[in-house]
Amino acid sequence: MQTLSLSPFNYWPLGILSITIIMIGMNGASPKKSLLFGWLFGIGLFGSGVSWVYVSIHNFGNAPAPLATALTAIFVAAIALFPAATFWLFRKLFNGQDRWSVITFPAVWVLGDWFRSWFLTGFPWLYLGYGHLETPLSGWAGVLGVHGITFICCLSGSAIWYFISRSTLIQRLINKQQLSQPAPRAELQRKLLPASFICFATILWMLGALLGTIKWGYVKDITPITVAAIQANIPQELKWSRGYRLKTIEIYQTLSEPHWGKSLIIWPETAIPILYDQAASIIKPISIRAREAGSTLISGIPYREKNPETGRTSIHNSILSTGEGEGIYHKQRLVPFGEYVPLENILRGLIQFFDLPMSSFSPGRPGQSKLKESSRKVTPYICYEIVYPDFVADNARDADYLLTISNDSWFGRSIGPLQHLEMAQMRALENARYVVRGTNNGISAIITPEGSVQSQTEQFVSTVLTGEVYAMGGRTPFNYLGSSPILILCGLLLIFRRLLSKPSSNQ
Repeated sequence: MQTLSLSPFNYWPLGILSITIIMIGMNGASPKKSLLFGWLFGIGLFGSGVSWVYVSIHNFGNAPAPLATALTAIFVAAIALFPAATFWLFRKLFNGQDRWSVITFPAVWVLGDWFRSWFLTGFPWLYLGYGHLETPLSGWAGVLGVHGITFICCLSGSAIWYFISRSTLIQRLINKQQLSQPAPRAELQRKLLPASFICFATILWMLGALLGTIKWGYVKDITPITVAAIQANIPQELKWSRGYRLKTIEIYQTLSEPHWGKSLIIWPETAIPILYDQAASIIKPISIRAREAGSTLISGIPYREKNPETGRTSIHNSILSTGEGEGIYHKQRLVPFGEYVPLENILRGLIQFFDLPMSSFSPGRPGQSKLKESSRKVTPYICYEIVYPDFVADNARDADYLLTISNDSWFGRSIGPLQHLEMAQMRALENARYVVRGTNNGISAIITPEGSVQSQTEQFVSTVLTGEVYAMGGRTPFNYLGSSPILILCGLLLIFRRLLSKPSSNQ
């Protein structure tokens, strides 16, 4: 149900309804049963929401269908342990579902999402808040980020649960018996408290609509930045073929030729499939062509460097800015198995999936300089990096606009690229910056600071996305503080609940 609330389905009310159903399902359950319930919920969520993992393993890892199915099932079962732990912790800390569950369950949920975003490199996918790019809650993105929106979604669903659970008529239907008449004061509390939670959630929605009218960013230079994102649609099975490398470069050059003279030309992740130190004869003439045309070319390229102290050689998944621009960026957040293999000494060579081309990348160091596009500062993100809210915010400070390049071929014809685009939209909204997204096979897009898609390409076509963006100034509260405010609030709510005395008998 939660998967249906996100892209490409976007039935956002189902996400809130799912929280209500979860609260009903956990009512009276022991911590052990809640653990199982959470695990089964996680299997449903990730089994439907990240089914594209199978595509990556089977189509590009060349694993037979039964093995790919088994590996996908293991991954889903493992990642489902996160909601299982969340449900168990909620029931363990707060043994009874009382009125405070309306705020404590959202707090535990958000902290669980946050933990999942960094534990073992993190998997920050399928957050409930992503489904609200076009609802009043989107106004909270620039203040509390996607975790804040998720909190309000959970609170809304929990408030509905509490309202239902305290309805005399519904209780009679459930218990199939006449309820005893409560004392007058208890009756007043019983009627007003559930309604007050609904009103509080409604106020948060209304406040979100009000916040959505605030323009956190401003155009600091009215000169448009003309963009051409080259989507070459190179088949993944040919991308790293030694005999196809020069053909790949030729395709990018041909597609770029009519667009020299634009401010920025983008080639996607590892578009140049040759190590930087071996590609001088390719990069130099392209750089000269870009400079003569007054353009900046930004391209993905693998980069090899040797540590002078240790003598160790590292290979990075990198972005190069050349022509009128300058700088190089090494990817910091790597994709497990796609870019590096955990437990490499054990797993490497067991099956082809653990030996994919360029799956021995090393992470870049934190605090790298921004790329230059003419005189403008650009913060780059490679593929998976754009899905980390705080990582993006930390690096987006002082950027004129954001750039993300990706190779979504790994997703195949699945919902993965649409989810990936949705998360990039949220990053634009959180930071009040244009986001330019260049991919090998789609979806390439230009995203406005309001989080809407200004233009985009179709998938699996060779094309060029053109458009204009602007250098932006100003900062959102989220860009200043990240997720810290909502995480601190969640922590304080849990501490407050634990410090309370015995719950009232009138709950």
